[in-house]
Amino acid sequence: MSKGRYRLVIAVLLFALGMINYTDRAAVGILAPQIQQDLHISSSQLGWVFSAFFFSYAIFSFLGGYLADRMGPKRTFSVAVVSWSVFCALTGAVYGLWPLIGVRLFFGASEGPMNSTTNRMVTNWFPRKETARALGFTLSGQNLGSAVAAPLVIFLSYAFGWRMAFISLGAIGAIWCVLWLVFSSDKPAENPRVSPQELAHITSDRFEGMIPKGSAPARNYIIRKTTLGLALGLFSLLYPLYIFVSWMPSYFTNVMHVSQTGLSVAAGVPWIGGFLGYFLGGFISDLYFKRSTNGLNARKVTTIVPLLIAAVTLGLTPLIHSVAGDVILFTVSLFAISMGIQSLWAMIHEVTPVVYMGTVGGFIHFLANTSGVIAPALTGYVIENAENGYASAFWIASIIGVCGSVFLLVMVHNKRISLHANSSSIQSR
Repeated sequence: MSKGRYRLVIAVLLFALGMINYTDRAAVGILAPQIQQDLHISSSQLGWVFSAFFFSYAIFSFLGGYLADRMGPKRTFSVAVVSWSVFCALTGAVYGLWPLIGVRLFFGASEGPMNSTTNRMVTNWFPRKETARALGFTLSGQNLGSAVAAPLVIFLSYAFGWRMAFISLGAIGAIWCVLWLVFSSDKPAENPRVSPQELAHITSDRFEGMIPKGSAPARNYIIRKTTLGLALGLFSLLYPLYIFVSWMPSYFTNVMHVSQTGLSVAAGVPWIGGFLGYFLGGFISDLYFKRSTNGLNARKVTTIVPLLIAAVTLGLTPLIHSVAGDVILFTVSLFAISMGIQSLWAMIHEVTPVVYMGTVGGFIHFLANTSGVIAPALTGYVIENAENGYASAFWIASIIGVCGSVFLLVMVHNKRISLHANSSSIQSR
């Protein structure tokens, strides 16, 4: 590796972790038909299994961001990855609905710190002008993990059974943890592999967001309209994403009558769109950011436009009656959702000081991930009780996307925050 690029090692490690994270997470959705049959659970009960994960995931996404600020992202990730790998493996040991829900609760809690801690690590290791690209690349691993998950998990279940598939996936996280402990550090200044030139480049435009610790209480940034607007926007992006994660394999199996062999393609290809949305979307967002005179507005545009595209494609899905057509629409939708998510995470950098990035990002992630509690359970209920089942679920997600675009447009601003008397007012960036 050329001198002055060690931050790319950190990016690759985060990319790989994203792949592991979403492969482990997607496995339940991919194996849902087999799990339903073996454990004798209904669609609505399966929806509660999916939602159990996101209930604890939402809570610990906030706590994980706080811990990343307090303990550092290196230690936070080490504990989180070992924990979720253990509970992923334990999924293969359950023999009933309630034990499965219990394991999913602990699994979700362990995965909770993922995105807020990734955001904290990117904040520490990349300058603002590279934020969207860094987030786009690291988060793209999540959707590539979902794309790989379908053929990998189906192969493992065919070869060893669905229980051993979970155990095999759990072992991968332990290997990643060893590499993380060897090569990472909380900050580039603490890593002997980082050159002075690279350190200067990383910190070149981070001073605007930095404030002395204690000079501005975190609650000033948590309890404000802008933070709520960002949370509602992220909620509207994650809502359809969690439908895809939880229910897309079942949709292709039960509605489109795709075989298990075909499922590895039908349920895998759309996530390639998600991967490209994160990866290419980061470059598009940063390019527009550099050419704009208003950084926040630039991030808004590259978040709201993709969100509206996702809403349109989801609304059109029930009108298509072919597997190929659904795959194309799902691919476009996941491309747009992924681009919007990474741009919104970059937007947080424009309105939050570095010292509170993990805490504020974690709080936004906590509020937004209530979508993971609602979307899978509501979708399961709609599938089981509504006359047009999946179509209603897609239309609900489409309406939520339009509402989220409006919230981002009118609620997110770069306004000065009034601080305590012992500290001066600062510009919220």
